Amino acid sequence: MSKRWTHALVVTAAVALVLGAAVPAAQAGGGGHRHDDERIVGYFTQWGIYARGFFVRDLVDNGSARKLTHLNYAFGFLDEQGRCVSADPWADYQRPFPAEESVSGQADAPGQALAGNLNQLKQLKAKYPDLRISISLGGWTGSKYFSDAALTPESRRAHVQSCIDLWLKGNLPGAPAGAGAGVFDGIDLDWEWPGSEGNPGNVIRPEDKQNFTLLLAEYRRQLGRDHNLTAFLPASPAKIDAGFEVRKIFRYLDFATTQGYDYHGPWDPITNQQSALRVPAGDPSADKFSSQIVIDTLLARGADRDRLVMGVPFFSHGWTGVRNQNNGLFQPAAGGAPGTFEVGFEDYKVLKSKLSQFTLHRDNQAGFAWIFDGTTFWTYDDPVEMRRKASYADDRGLGGVMIWSLDGDTEQGELISALRSGLR
Repeated sequence: MSKRWTHALVVTAAVALVLGAAVPAAQAGGGGHRHDDERIVGYFTQWGIYARGFFVRDLVDNGSARKLTHLNYAFGFLDEQGRCVSADPWADYQRPFPAEESVSGQADAPGQALAGNLNQLKQLKAKYPDLRISISLGGWTGSKYFSDAALTPESRRAHVQSCIDLWLKGNLPGAPAGAGAGVFDGIDLDWEWPGSEGNPGNVIRPEDKQNFTLLLAEYRRQLGRDHNLTAFLPASPAKIDAGFEVRKIFRYLDFATTQGYDYHGPWDPITNQQSALRVPAGDPSADKFSSQIVIDTLLARGADRDRLVMGVPFFSHGWTGVRNQNNGLFQPAAGGAPGTFEVGFEDYKVLKSKLSQFTLHRDNQAGFAWIFDGTTFWTYDDPVEMRRKASYADDRGLGGVMIWSLDGDTEQGELISALRSGLR
C-alpha cells in the first residue's frame, strides 16, 4: 500500500469446487446488504512500535480491537527468489514486551518460544476470538519481487508454500518449529503494482496481470477454504486495467480492499484533496481521482459489490508555501509541509493537536476536509468525514471499510468509533 506517500460474480457450486474458492456466491444488484456482512479492516504497522510507540495493546486500550472484524499485519516481504521472509524479525517475533506494553498485562519471559508483535497478536486473538488476522505481504517497499514469484507454475507454488510455512505454520527462522503457528487466519496480498510502476526498481512484466490471477488461484489451492485470502487494489483506473483481471480475481478472494487515499499529495505542485468521496468542483488536475471513481471503475470491471471494501486514511497530506487564495485549495505550493515522521505526512492524532492554529474548511458535496493557516495546507479526514464515508459504503452496498493505518487514531479511538457509527 503506498504509504507515501473491484459486479456480481456468481460461482456455481461445481465451479467453486474446481476453483477452490472459499467465498459465497455473490449477491447481485445494488445496496441493502446485511449488517453482518460489513467489515472494518485495519492495518497494524510492524514498525509502529518504534518511533510512534504504538503497540498491539493500544488497540485494546483505545477500543479499536472490539470494533475491528479483520486486522492486517503489515508487512511481510519477498526475497530475490520470491520466497516469503520477515522484514524485521526483531519486531515480528523476537522483541520481548514488558507488562505495560503487553495485551495480557504480563511481561514476556526470557527465552520464550514466541515474542514480538506476533505473540501480542496471538494474545489479542485470545481476547477477541472473532477477530480475523492476516499477514499482509508486500507494500510499497516490499513488492519488488512479486513479478518473479508469480511468473511460472513452479515459482507460484514455491512462493505460496514458503508463505504458508513461515506465516501460517509459524516456522520462524531461529525459533522452535511451529512457534508462530496460530497467529494468522489468512494472507493479504499488497502487490504494488502488477503490470505498472510502484516503488522504483520493482520488477514489472506485461504478463503480471494474468499471473496475478494465477497466483491467487495457487494461493486458494494451497490455503483451502479455511483461511482468508484478500488483496489490496489501486486507486488509479489505469493501474487497475494494467494489472488486474477484476472479474476473475474475485473467484478466489474473500474480499478486496481499495486504496482510498493518496489521490493527491505533496508530490503534486498544487494543493488538492487526498481522499475525497467525489471529485471536487474546480479540480484543476489532469487526472481526476476519488473514492467514487475507484469504486465505480472496479464495479464496472466485474468486482463483487459486497466483497469490495473501501479504504479510508487515518493520516493527512500537507503542503507549505501555499498561495493564500481560495482558502488554500487548488493553489501552488513550495513543497510538502513539515511532518513528524515524513515531509507532507502527518497522523490524524498529531494533526488534531494543531487544529487551533488553522481554519477548518469542508466540502460537503465532494466529501473531504482541509485546514489552512494562510501558508500551510493539510487535507485529512476527521470523525465527520469518517461517518460520511462509512454511510457512503453502506448506502452503496459495499463490503465495509478498510483503515490505513490504525496507529494514526487518537487514544480515544475517535476515527474508528466514527466509522463504526456510520455503518448502519
